[in-house]
Amino acid sequence: MISEEIVQKLGLRIRGQQKAKYADGREGLVGVTEALLIECEGRQTTEDALVTGDAVLIGQVVLEKLDFLVDCKNQRLIPNPAHPDYRITYIL
Repeated sequence: MISEEIVQKLGLRIRGQQKAKYADGREGLVGVTEALLIECEGRQTTEDALVTGDAVLIGQVVLEKLDFLVDCKNQRLIPNPAHPDYRITYIL
């Protein structure tokens, strides 16, 4: 998720809209960007972004594609211990 301000700063194209349901139960249409490159801790992936709010949020799909786990106790991301030096893409 990214804000409209970030879309403008990055010069991203809005390629459509998607219905979204918020945690508080509201529903509405939000913009969907073209694919953008996401880099975190030296790992990269591409993903579309939903345009809403004023914060940047990384969802579960991106975390899985980057092969990171969430360490809730210490409030940080950690590489998957099974392969800490590189990401693995799972094909099912």
